[in-house]
Parts: sequence; C-alpha cells; structure tokens
Amino acid sequence: MSGQGWAGDSTPPHPSASRPQKPSSLVRPYAVTGGRTAPRMKFAMEALVSSVTSEYQDISLLSPEYQAIIQLTRNVRSVAEISALLRQPLGVVRVLIADMASEGLIRVHQPALDAGKPDLNLLERVLSGLRRL
Repeated sequence: MSGQGWAGDSTPPHPSASRPQKPSSLVRPYAVTGGRTAPRMKFAMEALVSSVTSEYQDISLLSPEYQAIIQLTRNVRSVAEISALLRQPLGVVRVLIADMASEGLIRVHQPALDAGKPDLNLLERVLSGLRRL
C-alpha cells in the first residue's frame, strides 16, 4: 500500500490537498449589494461623487465598502474611478453609491450635457484622475 496515493487511488494528491485552505476574504459582489443589480437612482459612470461626511465623523459602524467609498470620495471622483480603485464591478459600485446617496453619506453630481456635448471640465477631471492611476 505504500505505493498508493490519496485515499487508495494510484493518483498522487494535488499539492494543495494536504495543506489547509485559507478562507477567502473576498465577498461575492452580489452579497455586498444584497443581491440587487440595479441602483435605486440612475447616474452615468462619469458622474462625480463626493463625500458629505467630515473626516472627524465616526464611520466605523458602516460597512467596509461604505467606509472605502467615503475615504475615496473625500476627493471628488467619478463612479468609474471608484469602481476601478475598489476593484469591484461597475454595477456593484453603482448600487452602493445610490444607496449611500439616499442615506445622505455622499453626493452624486450628474454631468450637465449641452445639446449632446460633453462638459470639458468633467473630461479634464476624468483624464486627470486616469493619469493618477
């Protein structure tokens, strides 16, 4: 029997089979949003988001995702930039931002489009943010 592998099989065990698996610290995106895929309010991915909480306000009772978004939006950032920095899908971040806006934790600034022309100030800010990444 000494020539046999795992559980009497002649196949050698997978290298990680003998090591205990670490629990994953990642939470599935749908769990973060409570299974919701659509935000409560509609806004563009280039919409700018800013925190309305002061840096001295205690946010420790909020979820880790809310805390991260509040920290990121102490400087105005676009929804797409927040998604990229958190490494979360855009849909998940939109749901979280909409929830936070309805709770008064952040403010969403929709881009104003004049006859289909993008706001140059907005484009410059997005470009600046992208360069910082």
